[in-house]
Amino acid sequence: MYCTNCGQPRPDGAVTCPNCNAPIRTPNALPGAPVAIPNYLVQSVLVTLCCCLPLGVVAIVNSAQVDSRIAAGDIAGAQRASKNAKLFAWLGVAGGIVSGFAYAALQFLGHAHS
Repeated sequence: MYCTNCGQPRPDGAVTCPNCNAPIRTPNALPGAPVAIPNYLVQSVLVTLCCCLPLGVVAIVNSAQVDSRIAAGDIAGAQRASKNAKLFAWLGVAGGIVSGFAYAALQFLGHAHS
């Protein structure tokens, strides 16, 4: 095997490169093996359009990173991006519900004092 940092040969099973001391990255999955990590892109777009634009945009950005990280072999990064996309999508739904109730309450109070 060769070091991905300096290109020099390194022993199999090494944690760091003996030449440059860079940590050795090992892929978490076999190349070509399908990995099913949800990207939550549809939910993120719906949250952006219907509930909360700022949180929806953050969810879309994280959703878009899932597939590219899987393709790069970064399974841990893809799982983290998927988790963040789901989190921000749910926060956007909650923000939309809270905003809706606040708007309704202000409308009710405005008409009650008229």
